[in-house]
Amino acid sequence: MSRAQVVVALGANLADPAAQVLHAVDQLAALPDTQLLKVSPLYRSAAVGYVDQPDFVNAVALIETAMQPDALLVALQAIEQACGRERTFRNAPRTLDLDILLYDDLHIVKPSLTIPHPRMSERAFVLLPLLDILPECIIPGLGPAQAFLSGCADQVIERLK
Repeated sequence: MSRAQVVVALGANLADPAAQVLHAVDQLAALPDTQLLKVSPLYRSAAVGYVDQPDFVNAVALIETAMQPDALLVALQAIEQACGRERTFRNAPRTLDLDILLYDDLHIVKPSLTIPHPRMSERAFVLLPLLDILPECIIPGLGPAQAFLSGCADQVIERLK
């Protein structure tokens, strides 16, 4: 059974966000046929899009899995739901948000799933933790993740201790 290296973004801004993110890391590690390889430090960042909400706590995890992209997406959404995620409106506050950023070098564009994640190169809260665990990361079709940091310089973000 072939295994893929997958990068997952984790974020939360409700109900003890840091604890939500750390719990989600444990849940990722417990997925079937999946191994947790690396986890970034936690970051606090201001909301993007809908800004009238609490700051987010974010991290990025690298996993190796035999799960196919659609099955992994379903599993991540089940983790979100178990943590109380409610999808009230786009960019709404949330107890947990899990996004597949990269799945090997795959390009997928479907109504339910786009890989690489379409806005990952525009978000400091994705790029900084990603570069912590994969400093040489190449975003398929775009180039080195490092090259996009300057475009996010105006986004408020801080690494948590």
